[in-house]
Amino acid sequence: MALPRLLLLRALHRAAAAAAPAAPPAAPAAPDFNSFVTRTNTCGELRSAHVGQKVTLYGWVQYQRQGLFLVLRDFQGLTQVIIPQDEAHSQVKELLSSAPVESVVRVTGTVSPRPLGQQNPKMPTGDIEVKAETAEILNSCKKLPFEIKDFIKKSEALRMQYRYLDLRSARLQSNLRLRSRVVMRMRHYLCNLHGFVDVETPTLFKRTPGGAKEFLVPSREAGKFYSLPQSPQQFKQLLMVGGLDRYFQVARCYRDEGSRPDRQPEFTQIDIEMSFVDQAGIQRLIEGLLQHSWPEERGSIRTPFPSMTYEEALAEYGTDKPDTRFGMKIVDISDVLRGSNIHFVQNALSYPHGSVRAICIPQGVRYLTNKDLESLKESAKSQFNQEIMEIICRPDGSLKSLLTKFLGEKEQSELIQALNMQEDDVVLLAAGGHKQVCSALGALRLLSADLLEAAGLALRDPTAFHFLWVVDFPLFLPKAENPTELESAHHPFTAPHPSDASLLYSDPTKVRSQHYDLVLNGNEVGGGSIRIHSAEQQRFVLEKVLKEDSEVLSHLIEALEFGAPPHGGIALGLDRLISLIVDAPSIRDVIAFPKSFRGRDLMGNAPDYVTPEELEPYHIQVSWPLEEKEAKKN
Repeated sequence: MALPRLLLLRALHRAAAAAAPAAPPAAPAAPDFNSFVTRTNTCGELRSAHVGQKVTLYGWVQYQRQGLFLVLRDFQGLTQVIIPQDEAHSQVKELLSSAPVESVVRVTGTVSPRPLGQQNPKMPTGDIEVKAETAEILNSCKKLPFEIKDFIKKSEALRMQYRYLDLRSARLQSNLRLRSRVVMRMRHYLCNLHGFVDVETPTLFKRTPGGAKEFLVPSREAGKFYSLPQSPQQFKQLLMVGGLDRYFQVARCYRDEGSRPDRQPEFTQIDIEMSFVDQAGIQRLIEGLLQHSWPEERGSIRTPFPSMTYEEALAEYGTDKPDTRFGMKIVDISDVLRGSNIHFVQNALSYPHGSVRAICIPQGVRYLTNKDLESLKESAKSQFNQEIMEIICRPDGSLKSLLTKFLGEKEQSELIQALNMQEDDVVLLAAGGHKQVCSALGALRLLSADLLEAAGLALRDPTAFHFLWVVDFPLFLPKAENPTELESAHHPFTAPHPSDASLLYSDPTKVRSQHYDLVLNGNEVGGGSIRIHSAEQQRFVLEKVLKEDSEVLSHLIEALEFGAPPHGGIALGLDRLISLIVDAPSIRDVIAFPKSFRGRDLMGNAPDYVTPEELEPYHIQVSWPLEEKEAKKN
């Protein structure tokens, strides 16, 4: 067959296949929880349809009542077991009646319907019970440090010390299983539907400039150390240079920084990189990924996600991760007060970046006490060195404030209109440098929301999920310790915005970046960028702008000289994302074995001491503080 005719037939075949309706995806088969084990059923699956069947269950004793029945628990649920009272089963009765709570037992018996009126509609297995015929205590439980019940209060330190017991709670079981389902769906979406390649990258590497502090790992070469990477950033770029085109990894990452409720020393990212992609392509990918993997029980999410520039976010919300579930936006009232005789206002507006801004707290008079307002003002003073003035809207529509004597009737009316003030609203006003004012009011906005909700005003829907893209970040920021020097706002591999590329060489402080963050309910859950793929531009950024030694990154710069494709990517913080989905107060509630607030493993007591003999191959000697020397002697 001639080549043109062969090509034509192939093209027709592809067109016909594309035009044909796609077959609906087959429903996933229910997992078989009883394969390879000696139980017949789990404790959560028995129903009326099983009545009459002989079953074997394994689980933990949830509780036992007066030697009459007990509730058996496993990962899937609860089953009520009736303890036999007849003489023939006296041994079974004695064994089950004396089994301590949380002991592991095996029970064999027959499924029976519960007596009329004794059904438990709150329990999935509440229509049946199992009449025990044989039983065995596989492992008796000693006295517990705390009860395995979600409503029992226990300190986080105690929970972490006995994490294996805490994991038995329904809440942690649910969180970890939901996390597993989400990750599996992400793998399916990326690898099976869109051709990504799952690649594991090294966790022993070398120190690199910029970003968070890295953990150091000693090597057997004197004076040389590995570093645990804070992300697979360089490797993912090198995979693009290697022509892999689409990379994905559930990546373990490390930062030698203090823990917070939403951060700990080791964490997990959904790490992604693509070749020949732009910012819009990455955003569409992530929106599709989240929509595909979103748990059904949490409702649905709408795409595309809204987008906002960094400057808009700062001006309206005072932060680059706005919580858009409620209003109370920051309002620029500089023009309203520009003609006033208020000294601090005029002083602020005399500076090039000076402004006067305010937030309006709805029903603030009703829900906030004087002590609350004072604490808000004190917070702005201590954190941002920013003075705050308050204005109250009285029931008759007039304003109450120290400022009103400086404001005419027209200015007061314009102020009420600009802030959309209603009866009993409270306005917090700040004047000064643009960024400082916005940052202070942004923090007060969130603190005010907490106070309003604590007082009973529903402001943020706990079941709502508001995603937002924040884009057009500055490429560089002044260093906090030395404002005359610059550091990367994201990381040094971020490409400049195409419209600002020429400014990179003339005025880098004005360059916007191709960096984008994904925000959910006021929390950053992802961040990425289009990368620099020119070796010359990368070297310039490192050496001339950031004043870094480019030799440390010579392997990456050299790779960019060998035909590196344009590429970009993103990393989603898996721990933080899952904690928001399940409304957990801390990411430690969605991690199987997390570190404590101070970065310690309280269960295994890590980090721990190492003997001088163990350190010798690494050419390391520990210099002990005097008090620790004495403690070790004793």
